[in-house]
Amino acid sequence: MPSSCKDIRTALADCLQSSECVLIQRNQPSDCLRPPLLETLPIRCQQLKRGYGDCKRGMIDMRKRFRGNQPIAVSKELEGEKPGQLYAGSGFSQGGGVKAMNGDEDAKVETVVGVDGERRVVR
Repeated sequence: MPSSCKDIRTALADCLQSSECVLIQRNQPSDCLRPPLLETLPIRCQQLKRGYGDCKRGMIDMRKRFRGNQPIAVSKELEGEKPGQLYAGSGFSQGGGVKAMNGDEDAKVETVVGVDGERRVVR
């Protein structure tokens, strides 16, 4: 088995072994992954099962053939780093955010007379 799914597979196996479905009810781990007993598993085990399925599907997905699956521990959000920008320009958190408005912005409207004698509204 390729190494991209080994970590999540062992985490799923550990979660299943410590679940109530296996320890107390004495079911097999493979039975706990099927629909009647799947709802009794902890949320963490259900998420690991979903992640393991996505990982296995990503191994045969033609769009990910060259890059491969992303390792589980490389997620920048989990490590506390902010994700990078997807476009050029200053990001929202770098000072390019929304301006605060207090409601008197209409009072700052000026009327200017142009060279041709036409009046224009300038904000």
